[in-house]
Amino acid sequence: MHRSAKPVPDVSIILPCAGFGTRFRAPYSKELHCLAPGVTVLDRSLEPVVELAKSGLNVRLIVVFGTHKLDTVGYLTRYADTFQMVFVHQDQSFEPDLDGAIRSALPMTRGPVALVLPDIVVSGAGSTGSLLAALQQVEVAGWSVVAAEERDPDTLRQMGALALSEDDGVVTVGAAVDKPVEPSGFNAFWGMVAVTEEEAHRLPDVVRKGADSPLAGAVALKVEQIINYNTVAG
Repeated sequence: MHRSAKPVPDVSIILPCAGFGTRFRAPYSKELHCLAPGVTVLDRSLEPVVELAKSGLNVRLIVVFGTHKLDTVGYLTRYADTFQMVFVHQDQSFEPDLDGAIRSALPMTRGPVALVLPDIVVSGAGSTGSLLAALQQVEVAGWSVVAAEERDPDTLRQMGALALSEDDGVVTVGAAVDKPVEPSGFNAFWGMVAVTEEEAHRLPDVVRKGADSPLAGAVALKVEQIINYNTVAG
């Protein structure tokens, strides 16, 4: 008996979970840090992705992991009925960082692609639907980001910094640098990135050191807050 093939996904989500979380300093993966009974950082980071599935989209979640992250792999099985899930071991021939994780996942993507980080949580009014809105924008702009305003230079040095401007109610990215040494001139940072299938091959350049960011010209959807759970909350 032949099993029916899985449907082609409407959208693919890259979830890089192969990092070592050296700044987190806990005996468990940082994305599994508990925020409330039964709710982890990972659950909160995936809320906008769950919203995509609730909207009727067929979502492929591509989880990039390392052997030290089998606890995260096991935890994610609770989403097996929500997403079409693919687990990809980070290719050791690539860079060991986020750039390499994205490159490991790209061959498994179909349709528009979004980059969602397991330790980044968007919050505030409209945050749950922010990724769906961003994906709708890529049909027009090619690239879109979910972003939060930020002026603190120390925060901007640790994030994907953006220079945002607004014209006739549309917010766009004028410039983007990942973890800039000199953050002056930037006024926001991104929490999620969405891109068309045709442009997805450039996604690693969003986080690759020294690369020209493809986010210049992207449409930005602002949320109230983006929380980076790279350290244990005290």
